[in-house]
Amino acid sequence: MASWRLMAIILIHLLVLPLAAMADQDAFVGVNIGTALTDMPNPTQVVALLKAQQIRHVRLYDADSAMLTALAGTGIRVTVSVPNQQLLAIGQSNATAANWVARNILSHVPATNITAISVGSQVLTTIPNAAPVLVSALKYIHAALVAARLDSHIKVSTIHSSSIILDSFPPSQAFFNRTWEPFMSPLLEFLQSTGSYLMLNVYPYYDYIQSQGAIPLDYALFRPLPPNKEAIDSNNLLHYTNIFDAVVDAAYFAMSYLNFTNIPIVVTESGWPSKGDSNEPDATLDNANTYNSNLIKHILNNTGTPKHPGVAVSTFIYELYNEDSRAGAVSEKNWGLFDANGRPVYVLHLTGSGTMLANDTTNQTYCVAREGVDRKMLQAALDWACGPGKVDCSAMVKGGPCYEPDTVAAHGTYAFDAYYHRMAMAEGTCDFNGVATVTTTDPSHGSCIFPGSNGNNGTFINGTSLAPSTNSTSSSSSLTFNTYDSISIIRIFMMLLSSIAFL
Repeated sequence: MASWRLMAIILIHLLVLPLAAMADQDAFVGVNIGTALTDMPNPTQVVALLKAQQIRHVRLYDADSAMLTALAGTGIRVTVSVPNQQLLAIGQSNATAANWVARNILSHVPATNITAISVGSQVLTTIPNAAPVLVSALKYIHAALVAARLDSHIKVSTIHSSSIILDSFPPSQAFFNRTWEPFMSPLLEFLQSTGSYLMLNVYPYYDYIQSQGAIPLDYALFRPLPPNKEAIDSNNLLHYTNIFDAVVDAAYFAMSYLNFTNIPIVVTESGWPSKGDSNEPDATLDNANTYNSNLIKHILNNTGTPKHPGVAVSTFIYELYNEDSRAGAVSEKNWGLFDANGRPVYVLHLTGSGTMLANDTTNQTYCVAREGVDRKMLQAALDWACGPGKVDCSAMVKGGPCYEPDTVAAHGTYAFDAYYHRMAMAEGTCDFNGVATVTTTDPSHGSCIFPGSNGNNGTFINGTSLAPSTNSTSSSSSLTFNTYDSISIIRIFMMLLSSIAFL
């Protein structure tokens, strides 16, 4: 009898231990990086913005080699993706999966800190014909990681739309669409056996819009609600003060309905559009700022959800840039935190939430030469700035602090920035017939201090001095940087507890 009691205690210990460890982990906030921009910043410019904003987690919609190379040495944790159009081939061939991993993962690690692979996105709801090979694709990718001894560091999962969850309120009644149960059970088995997590897209904006007024805007935006306005799950009396928590808990309950109670959730997309069509009146700057600011604080405070308070629900904001080339409604183009020049669309209200995404870069912008422009046009613009533009170009003469690198692009950048700041960064003063552009990355380097850098040769975000960087648009130089350095609680069956008490 004593041995049975010991076995029961050990079982409970093994079940609870990883959950306690997950509860101790801090949640993170990352960003999605889309590329549907007319004037997409190059990878080094993207990384410069990430470092300036102290963003430590990103998700890519593919495994772009140039972007992964630019992220090397930064320590930024990267989730890469197998695009949907490649899923069928990978799901039907172990060799194809191994080749994908060799080409897109092994060629970049460990320099680039890849920590997760999303195999497809919203496959069940967007390309259902691929559903039968989805789990095989995950297993093949994982097997290639096992062969490379990377499986403990890189998790494999697939992203789901929250629409696969039916009857989501009250959350305790939620279940996965029965159509997908034949695929969800083996998928969840894979996630559980490999220590991975459910990737879920959560969009309270769409839930709010589709409710046609039934859901209060404050409930969608994390705004405080009086107790009588909180949503209550009548089955367990849990109180819900926002849509986000309710959707996440609905996913937890849907998994438990299939007898999976120890798989954590990472929200791979969530955000709010800052601009919309005339029939999208709630897609506004103020609402986008309110939602994202409150979401970030909610996540970083490790609030958890009513079902699992204190358990991390790490989340990726959708998205870093406004993607003006996206098709569809105006709102589809306006989910970003920044424009293509790295200027914030709005300044997040994050006082007291640390320095990540403290994105007031309004007074820390610089004017630099564009890459790939005609050299003669650059020279003409440089001559104008140092002549009629009345810029003091003495720092660029031989022996001066800004003489090196001795290229038209580098000298042009100094002259353009000097003129831009002399004109108080006024609209239109950083164009020079299209050969210049605004950036938030301080181009100062060594003893060459650019106007607007406050003389500290660094990038400043809300008063925080970040790592210095160099910026030259010559073909032989590049930006260089210094490296900065959930599981839900398993419900122990009452029968087991009773048997322990009896023993």
